[in-house]
Amino acid sequence: MLGAAEPLLDIRQLNVSYENLQVLWDVTLHVHEGEIVTILGANGAGKTTLVQSIFGLTRASRGSVLFRGDDITGRTPDIIVRKGLSLVPEKRELFPKMTVLENLDLGGYALNTGAVDRTDLYDLFPVLQERESQLAGTLSGGEQQMLAIARALMARPSLLVLDEPSLGLSPLLVTTVLDSIQKLNHNGLTILLVEQNVQHALEISHRAYILENGRVTREGSASDLLSDNDIRAAYLGI
Repeated sequence: MLGAAEPLLDIRQLNVSYENLQVLWDVTLHVHEGEIVTILGANGAGKTTLVQSIFGLTRASRGSVLFRGDDITGRTPDIIVRKGLSLVPEKRELFPKMTVLENLDLGGYALNTGAVDRTDLYDLFPVLQERESQLAGTLSGGEQQMLAIARALMARPSLLVLDEPSLGLSPLLVTTVLDSIQKLNHNGLTILLVEQNVQHALEISHRAYILENGRVTREGSASDLLSDNDIRAAYLGI
C-alpha cells in the first residue's frame, strides 16, 4: 500500500565510481508500493548510473540497494528481474531486426512459464498488436517506446523502472507515453521514473528527488516541488 512502513525499493548511501571519477555520492532514496517516484536532474547528474546500479549493470563502491528488504546490491540483472524489477532503458535498446512479437517474447524469457497472455499489453498499446509481425527497427519512435515498455512488462514486475521514456518523442507522444505510465500505476504497478519532461512527470508522480552532480539535493511531494519557485526556474524556465 502507498505509504507502507517498509519501502519496496530502498537505496541507502549509494556511491558509484568509474575508475577515479566518482559519479554518485551517498544517494539515498526509497519507493513505496503503489507510488510513482520521479528522479529529476540535468544531463550528467548521474541518473542513468543510478538506474544501472539498481540492476547490477554498474557496481557500487559503497552503499546498498534493497528490494522488499532483500539486499540485491551487485546481483546480476537476471536475478534482479526474477525478483520483480524490470527496466525500460534509455534509448529503448530493442532488437531492431526482430519482430514486435519476438521482442515481447524475449521480455518474458526470465519467467520461463511457456505461453503468455498479452491481452493487457495490447489493451494498453493496441498498435503493438497491429504490428506484431513488423520488425522493431521499422517502428516509429513512439511505437518503439511503447514496445520497450511492453517488453519490460512481460516480466510481470512489481516495480517498473523507466529511464527517460519521453526522450526524442514529439509532445503528443510524450503525453501518450506518460499517460500510459500513470494508467499502469492506477492499475497497481509501482513506478520509478527518470524523466526530462519535468512538468508532466511531476504532474503524474507522488514524490520526486532532485539529483545534481551525483547527489540528492532536494526531495518532497511532487506537488510541492512543482510549485517551488526555484525548481520552476531551474527546470521549467518559469
